Order: sequence, then C-alpha cells, then structure tokens
Amino acid sequence: MKLTTLTLPLVGLAALVALAGCSAPATTPAPAATTTAGAPAASDVLASLGLSGLSGQQIVEKLDQDPTARPLQLKASVRPDHVIVGDGKAETSVPLSGANEFYLSIAPFASQTHDCYFHSLATCKGELANTSVHVTITDAAGATLVDADATTYANGFVGFWLPRDISGTVTVTVDGKTGSVPFATGAEDATCLTTLQVK
Repeated sequence: MKLTTLTLPLVGLAALVALAGCSAPATTPAPAATTTAGAPAASDVLASLGLSGLSGQQIVEKLDQDPTARPLQLKASVRPDHVIVGDGKAETSVPLSGANEFYLSIAPFASQTHDCYFHSLATCKGELANTSVHVTITDAAGATLVDADATTYANGFVGFWLPRDISGTVTVTVDGKTGSVPFATGAEDATCLTTLQVK
C-alpha cells in the first residue's frame, strides 16, 4: 500500500492512540532504552518529565498518585520488573529491583470497568476515583500481606508493592460492598487489576 504525505501523520497518530490505553501483555521484553535519531538520550527523557534521580519505585508512585486528570502528557507503563517512561520523542526503562517490588495497581468497580494488563500510569482510569476502600491481600497460604484502609487515587486505582513470585487473593470493600479476585506476581503476570467488582 502506498502511503501519501497525508496518510503518514494519520498512521503516526493511530500509533500514539494505540499506546495511550491500558496495555495488553507484551510478547517481548522492553529494551533498556529506546531512542530515535536526533531524539534526546534516555537520561534526558526522565529529566524532561521531572523524574531525574528517582528510582523505578518512586517513579511509579509519583505518577500513579498524580492528581492530574488522565491522560497525562507522557507514556508510562508498569511491567513486572521495570517501568517504561516516554516523553513522545524517546523512552527509557527503569528497573524495579528487590524482592518486594512487584507493583499491583487495583481499580475496584461497582458497575463499569475496562480491560487492562500492564498498568498505564498515564491513561488508565477506574470508576471509583478518590474513594475510601478497605483492601486485604492474602497469599496462597492464607498469610495476610495487606490489611489497610486506603483512598483510591485520582485515576481510580490504588497500588501496593508485593513480594515477587506469589499468588493469592485481593479483597476490597467499598461502602459495605465487597469483592475478591485472584492475583499473581510472576514474571509474566498483570500489574493492572480491573476485574474486582464490589457488590
């Protein structure tokens, strides 16, 4: 198919829109850093977004808890062992290292949700923003990992750092309504949980 000069910008726009939503499972790992000719270096990407000097964990928390309405003017996706951050010209991957650094972002819902696998810190939005919730997370052996009152962020999510390579159950209670779903924190598992309905 021959692309005209009018078609090329539309193709680029379509690619950006495709990247903007909550993401599906990746088939290949993200590169450590990706730049294009004439684009800023990977370290400049973090600087341009005000994220210089932050660890992967700090970047995830800062962006997920950002009170700004979605979408944010950047790309940021949480994977099981790294966070990908981009400014539209280049992107970089910052590791999430340590035994308790699998980030699970949970968007409980009452009537409306969306599909999600890798949590987009810039675009994902849950139904219950700024809502008081009680979250209990237990592992497969029944040990309690989290038992806390929390408030969902402006994006409708609330996130927790969990041990890697475990499975268990997340239970959320909102206004007397409760829901539970399974989770896992392996190398291929989802960082975005949008299937927990409270009723």
